[in-house]
Amino acid sequence: MSLRPGAKTEARRSRYKVAVDAEEGRRRREDHMVEIRKNKREENLQKRRREGISAAAQTEQDLTYEKRLIENLQGIVAGIWSEDCNVQLETTTLLRKLLSREHYPPINDVIQSGVVPRVVTFLSRAEFPKLQFEAAWTLTNIASGTSENTNVIIESGAIPIFVHLLSSPNEDVREQAVWALGNVAGDSPKCRDFVLSFGAMLPLLSQFNKHAKLSMLRNATWTLSNFCRGKPQPSFEQQTSQALPVLKSLVQSTDEEVLTDSCWTLAHLSDNTNETIQAVIDAGVVPRIIQLLAHTSPAVLIPALRTIGNLVTGDEVQTQTVVDHQVLPSLLVLVTNTYAKSIKKEACWTISNITAGSSNQIQAAIKAGVIQVLVWVLQNAEFEVKREAAWGISNATSGGTHDQIEFMVSQGCIRPICDLLTCPDPRIIMVCLEALENILKVGEAVKSSGLTRDENLFGILVEDAGGLEKIENLQSHDNDDIYQKAMKILEEFWTEDDDEEEGNNEIPDITPPDLFNFI
Repeated sequence: MSLRPGAKTEARRSRYKVAVDAEEGRRRREDHMVEIRKNKREENLQKRRREGISAAAQTEQDLTYEKRLIENLQGIVAGIWSEDCNVQLETTTLLRKLLSREHYPPINDVIQSGVVPRVVTFLSRAEFPKLQFEAAWTLTNIASGTSENTNVIIESGAIPIFVHLLSSPNEDVREQAVWALGNVAGDSPKCRDFVLSFGAMLPLLSQFNKHAKLSMLRNATWTLSNFCRGKPQPSFEQQTSQALPVLKSLVQSTDEEVLTDSCWTLAHLSDNTNETIQAVIDAGVVPRIIQLLAHTSPAVLIPALRTIGNLVTGDEVQTQTVVDHQVLPSLLVLVTNTYAKSIKKEACWTISNITAGSSNQIQAAIKAGVIQVLVWVLQNAEFEVKREAAWGISNATSGGTHDQIEFMVSQGCIRPICDLLTCPDPRIIMVCLEALENILKVGEAVKSSGLTRDENLFGILVEDAGGLEKIENLQSHDNDDIYQKAMKILEEFWTEDDDEEEGNNEIPDITPPDLFNFI
């Protein structure tokens, strides 16, 4: 028994376009999707401890001194409770040094000593900024610990004082307050919202001025990213929208740390509703973020790519805005060059959201050479990258015109799609089946036009690629959706007709003139 593309299948329109809403085809980042490796500064270090001498630079004398400090913690605490201002400063500085150890700072021992509330009172000593600074540094490092450690700082009443210190006339005190609030906000969305509830956003944004030192810009940008990170997200209208004008300026920086954290802030903001995506676009940052896709540092490139990926999950007009700024060539560079697998995967995911758009956006992808690259990825890349490329091709077949789908077939997409029908991921099998179904429907439309001797030439290409046998085998797949889709495809595009097969053994010409003549 043999199967052939059905000559009796109902004729399709000569111009076929799948009736799928582009918004349905566009995917938000899946919860189970392994995200880009989090960069050390922003994603991995949501909290930062301000250190003193690094372990590598410490001498034996330094280590001996630290050991004595630990042994003398009780004496340090007693000095902090002293009424002598000089003793307060000296012992608070010693406590800060103790908590600035690179390895295993004794945060819990300090908390258990009961000294934290006393150190918090030093934050209000405006007449003694050196003491304010040392107290703020001490509390910053306590907040860099566990959530329980951070909660001690919150319960001590330090947060509204730190917010007030953002207006201190002393720059070192302001910068340390910025750092402390960043550590607290980085602990959790609940802590972040607690910090923001004291009106921290505007005084933080005021730190970005022409007089700010680079260290302040770096710390304030990092804290801003923590103010905008996490889900549920903070109120865009009441809180984070105020950051957009500042971010437009920050992304013009040449400093890698400022760029890294400003891009992560935009990535957090754009991972939201279409209204928020529009606000990010209206801020005028898109051209610069696309430029940063070529940055030499992955620490900058990664959040820039994440931001672009989020923006093209928006509506058709929003996606078109990003496309109009020539994002596709930049994405193809990321896919085709020697970047990490995670970056290639994210770039293909972004492309798949563009090919989920209008036929005009699919045409832009074709003109940029996207289809050829996706086919190459399907044939050669690691599976995690292939699965995103499969989405890219499948989405294009869902929204593409007759001619566009013919072009995709001409670029060899059928065979690698068929090859993925045996992959271990049921969702990708469904994606590939849907792509083949869309392609076969166009083959039916071509057949109805009378150009192909009553044959679905795309069906024959599927057979030649081993796809028919794979689709037949999927009738025994454990996943019922896959079984149903495989059955539907077989019933719609292949019929058993042994008599007809026996009477016609001629091998048809499957490449008639002009079938793939796509411009």
